[in-house]
Amino acid sequence: MKTTLHDLINQHPDHAIAIGEPGREWLTYAGLRGMATSVRQSLRKFGIGAQDRVAIVLANGSDMASAFVTIAQAATTAPLNPSYREDEFAFYLEDLGAKAIVLKNDYDGPARQAAEKLGLIVLNLIPTSRAGEFTLAGPDANTAQDVTPTEDDVALILHTSGTTSRPKIVPLLQRNVAASAQNIAASLALTETDRCLNVMPLFHIHGLVAAVSATFASGGSIYCTHGFNAMNFFSMMSEARPTWYTAVPTMHQAILSRAGRNADVIADVPLRFLRSSSASLPAQVMEQLNKTFNAPVIEAYGMTEAAHQMCCNPLDRQKPGSVGVAAGPEVAIAHEIENRIVGGTGEVVISGPNVTPGYESNPEANEKNFFDFEGKRWFRTGDQGAFDADGFLELTGRLKEIINRGGEKISPLEVDGVLMDHPSIQQVVTFALPHAKLGEEVAAAAVLRDGHEASEKSIREFAAERMADFKVPRRVIIMDEIPKGATGKMQRIGMAEKLGLVAAE
Repeated sequence: MKTTLHDLINQHPDHAIAIGEPGREWLTYAGLRGMATSVRQSLRKFGIGAQDRVAIVLANGSDMASAFVTIAQAATTAPLNPSYREDEFAFYLEDLGAKAIVLKNDYDGPARQAAEKLGLIVLNLIPTSRAGEFTLAGPDANTAQDVTPTEDDVALILHTSGTTSRPKIVPLLQRNVAASAQNIAASLALTETDRCLNVMPLFHIHGLVAAVSATFASGGSIYCTHGFNAMNFFSMMSEARPTWYTAVPTMHQAILSRAGRNADVIADVPLRFLRSSSASLPAQVMEQLNKTFNAPVIEAYGMTEAAHQMCCNPLDRQKPGSVGVAAGPEVAIAHEIENRIVGGTGEVVISGPNVTPGYESNPEANEKNFFDFEGKRWFRTGDQGAFDADGFLELTGRLKEIINRGGEKISPLEVDGVLMDHPSIQQVVTFALPHAKLGEEVAAAAVLRDGHEASEKSIREFAAERMADFKVPRRVIIMDEIPKGATGKMQRIGMAEKLGLVAAE
């Protein structure tokens, strides 16, 4: 098992292609290794050492992918969402303790203004004609000591999104990222002949580890789009000729909506498999994807604190509605309050080499989310679930998202599953609606299929025939589009507020 990103990338033939992008030449592994050397030399020249933190604010594409894997071999990377406003950049840059920031040379947006006000070293990325190849320009400084990061140094630092007002900082060590990349490559049986079509944002753990790092662990290649766009997905497939792609469920659903008119591309570019992660994939969508692409649909379960992957459906057996079997770390069920492993239904916990050592400067969160039991350190995922007889994990939902209707506990995932069987529903998200007497009531937002009609009343009647009365949504809001977060996920918590709903009388 390799323990650093340097080791992952250094094991492949020079001539093998590594990174592509529309309109640019392919970059080989020799080119990628050369980039890592020149980036390290540039960073040291600009006074940035192995322990220093370098924020990266770049649009999706090959430069972002190679900036991550090359800078992470010389310092700590801190990718940030390019769509933040100036005050958000200021908060994250200061909170992370960034020493430098990498920006495209022609970028003049809020990240540059925030970095200059904070006095960060601003490094300008200048692309070449090859995908992922660039030079860095910056101010003269005292040269930093040229030390190579070890497996115990931080490779990647990210903030978690969540329900707290202040996001937690997750440091992922070189060995955490390397372990997860190799776990994913093994789960998917990736080889040097595989090519990933990347549509995931590269400021997010899913894209950085499942698409980019797992590809480099296997010696395969990655074709980096400029971000997800259902309108050009199939033309990107034709151009890149991938063997697989990984995406969140909302992206898969958008791809399905355009699959019918692109049957020729699907036949011409056969995928070995499709991967889904970062949110629950409705069983109906998994089956539709499988039928449309005639390829296995591999649902995986990941989160930032695990350097992404925890469970994965095997290539030779997928269970719709399940996130698969343990795929890297040890996965168990713990008591939701007491620090012990219990089995049955409870909180999903993990232990293994891909798991962060702990949140940064947050002893209270570490006390709450990590515990020792029988000689192992376990991380509480915040998800509720149970293993079936075959060892496949089925999630009930986020513990904070479970709807408590007057003492009755309702899984939003279960309601989603029933509503997705409605012939007119394309997409749905079930969430808690505040209620004066019950505390919470069940509500759902739905997007209808093109050309279909359905009323709130008919959808509620459909649900009432298939589940207990207390689980039936009291409100069904029919929308053209459900609000999503920056990574394309639908967020249940706060949905009632986002939609302007008030507590029922």
